[in-house]
Amino acid sequence: MTRPQARGGTAPIDERHPPIKPRRVSFDWSRTPLHWVPNDPVATHIINSFHIVLPEGEKWFIQCVKDARPHIRDERLLEEIKGFIGQEMVHARSHQGVLDQILQRAGIDVSKITDAAGRGNAERPAQMAALKERDPRAWRRRLRFELAAVASIEHYTAVLGQWIMDNDRLDKAGVDPTMLDLLRWHGAEEVEHRSVVFDVYKAMGGRYPTRVAAWVVSLFFLYWALIGGSLYLLKQDPTIKGRVTPLRVYHSYRRSVRLGHVPGIFRLLLGEAPVYLRPGHHPSKVCSTPRALDYLTRSPAARAAGYDPY
Repeated sequence: MTRPQARGGTAPIDERHPPIKPRRVSFDWSRTPLHWVPNDPVATHIINSFHIVLPEGEKWFIQCVKDARPHIRDERLLEEIKGFIGQEMVHARSHQGVLDQILQRAGIDVSKITDAAGRGNAERPAQMAALKERDPRAWRRRLRFELAAVASIEHYTAVLGQWIMDNDRLDKAGVDPTMLDLLRWHGAEEVEHRSVVFDVYKAMGGRYPTRVAAWVVSLFFLYWALIGGSLYLLKQDPTIKGRVTPLRVYHSYRRSVRLGHVPGIFRLLLGEAPVYLRPGHHPSKVCSTPRALDYLTRSPAARAAGYDPY
C-alpha cells in the first residue's frame, strides 16, 4: 500500500503487504511454568504485566476504531480496519488465557485491575452515545484523543514486537517456547498492523497537538502498567521469599536488562519520543513488515492455525 508522501520527506511511504487478517491461534499452557523466563521472576512479571492490561486494552482499541469506522471513506483503510479488529480480538483472547491458566494456577489474582478495566469498557459505549447525542463536536474531540492515545500505544507495541522477534538471547535463556511464540506472534501482528490506528486518526482529522498530548497520557499509562503491574505481580508471587521492595526489584530489573530478558523501560518509553513525536512521522517508517511476515510463516501457533502467506 502506498500512502501519500510524508511532509518533509523525499520519497513516498511504501507500506505494501498482504491483506491484514486474523490468525486463529491457540496456545496450550499446561506445561508452562510460572517463571517462564528461567530464574528471572522480575523479567517474567514485567512482561506478565502486559498480559494483565492487554485483554481489556485490546477491547478498548477495537471500540475506538469501530466508533470511527462509519466516518472512514478510504476503502483500503476500511479493509485494514476489518483485519485489525479481527487480530485484536484474537490477541485479547490469547492473553486472557495466560491470566486464566498460568497466573490463576499459581494463585495470583489480577481481578482488581481487570475488573475495573472491564467496567470501563462496558460503560464506554453508553457514555459515547450520550455524548454524541448531546454534543457531536465534543464526541468527535474525545474520539480523536482516544484514537491518538491508541496510536501512541500501538507504536510502542510494534517497537516491542520488533525487539522480541530480533532478540535471540531469549532463546538462549531457555524461555518457555509456547510463551515465546505467543509474544513473537503477537509482536509480528503488531508490526504488521502498526499503521492502521494512526491512519484512522488522521482520517478523522487528527492533528499534531492532540497526538502529542495523547502520547504524554499514554506514556504515563505504559509506565504504570509496566512498573506498577510488575510490582503487583511480584508481591503476590508465592515463590518469592522476603519483602518485595522497589530497590530489590530495581537491582533484579537491571540484571534482566543486561541479560537481554527485557528492554530498558525508561530507554524504551523516552527513547522513542523523538521518533514518534516527529511531525512527519508515519508508522511505516519504523519496524519491518517483511521481518514480521517471515516470523509468521514460522510461528508454531500460526502454522497450526493454517496460516498460509501465499
